[in-house]
Amino acid sequence: MSRKRNCWDNAVVESIFKSLKTELIYGNKLISKEQMKLEIFEYIEILHNRKRRYFALNHATIEEFNNQINYKKVA
Repeated sequence: MSRKRNCWDNAVVESIFKSLKTELIYGNKLISKEQMKLEIFEYIEILHNRKRRYFALNHATIEEFNNQINYKKVA
């Protein structure tokens, strides 16, 4: 996806996948494919969307940020 002089367009996604691998996958005992799918879903939905705060979102969680946008649209 990167082009010359544009090396940062994948940085956010690559950072999330790095965190996912180091915090969840590496060092995890061998489990079934279905169990790993559930673990990854919970990791993304709970940790990344509801708990982890992001500098780019003014230190808000993704869920808080989306709620702010939806509130502004309604008001």
